[in-house]
Amino acid sequence: MSPSSSAKARILVKDDNDVVIVAAVRSALTKSRRGGFKDTRPEEILSGVLRAAYTRARLNPALIEEIAVGNVLPPGGGASAARMAALHSGIPHTTPLNTVNRQCSSGLAAVNQVANEIIAGQISIGIGAGVESMTFGWGSGSLPDGWSEAVLTNKEAEDCLIPMGITSENVATEFGISRERQDEFAAQSFQKAAAAQKAGKFKDEIVPLKVKITDPKTEKEVEIVVDADDGIRDGVTPASLAKLKPSFKKDGSTHAGNASQVSDGAAAVVLARRSVARRLGLPILGKYVAAVATGVPPRIMGVGPAYAIPKVLEKTGLSKEDVDFYEINEAFASQAIYSVEKIGIPFDKVNINGGAIAFGHPLGCTGARQIATGLSISRQRNERVFVTSMCIGSGMGMAAVFVSEH
Repeated sequence: MSPSSSAKARILVKDDNDVVIVAAVRSALTKSRRGGFKDTRPEEILSGVLRAAYTRARLNPALIEEIAVGNVLPPGGGASAARMAALHSGIPHTTPLNTVNRQCSSGLAAVNQVANEIIAGQISIGIGAGVESMTFGWGSGSLPDGWSEAVLTNKEAEDCLIPMGITSENVATEFGISRERQDEFAAQSFQKAAAAQKAGKFKDEIVPLKVKITDPKTEKEVEIVVDADDGIRDGVTPASLAKLKPSFKKDGSTHAGNASQVSDGAAAVVLARRSVARRLGLPILGKYVAAVATGVPPRIMGVGPAYAIPKVLEKTGLSKEDVDFYEINEAFASQAIYSVEKIGIPFDKVNINGGAIAFGHPLGCTGARQIATGLSISRQRNERVFVTSMCIGSGMGMAAVFVSEH
């Protein structure tokens, strides 16, 4: 048996001290300012998802010992709003909560925090979640009115202020990723997501939420059920994307059709020690194995997964072939293509049901959303080991390994 196959066999073994997933759900992801959640505050979306998570796990909410919520844009990391959401969802005030901001990996960082608390013996049951309303959060945070001139003398520190779209252009230029290849990758993301949506492949992971929305035509408030990602478009092709103008540089290659959509949504993952989950009769969907974060140059921040994924595979002893499929966030087509090719992963093992270019990237939510999606895909394809990863603003990457036990 090769070292990597023995490592795979090892992570498939079930142990009483494993950190297992007993529920993983998400809301639909909707277009910022125009979609189904355009009039719904993030705390309301998060409340609905938290309630659905512990209900689906058949878990008494009083037994939840910790909640960590990934959130990026609001002032103060949305800490009060997240606490309000937990209380509104029916989780008692005795359950503590904190928010986590590691930008685009915040939802995964939240899950990682709770998993590590279980490993350390501090808690037995907790929820790692993520939420972002880019409708209400975008531009509403209290940004600094300037930066320290002394700090800005460090070139890499200054590079942290480069707009995300320009970092995408930097990756495309530096690594020779053409507009045509980016558009082809983006079109495939839309095509895979549209096919998955038509086939009902997102239904198990999405919690339908009843919300109020103001009809822009009548200006009347009506109640609707949001139960489907509304950014997915059928019929997108490389030719249709080729007509779009670059968004960040006149002669650039990044545009609205090959970058992640600005969107609203939430996700939650309920974690427990296996022995406790068994004693309580909770459904075991899979387990958390390991996660790592790493840093990369801020000017090409999108390359993060190309370094985080090998690092987590090394930590677990797995080879890239041991992984059945990968969920890699599509912040931009340029960085996703680079990361997949740098590691040497077949494209048909990446984002099986499409990615953020097709259905959106609510910043704090994505890391938790990918886990819910990964567990759904593993059940649909009867596969076991998957990796989630994303690049992170200011130059980082994060990746994690999970095992499905559906």
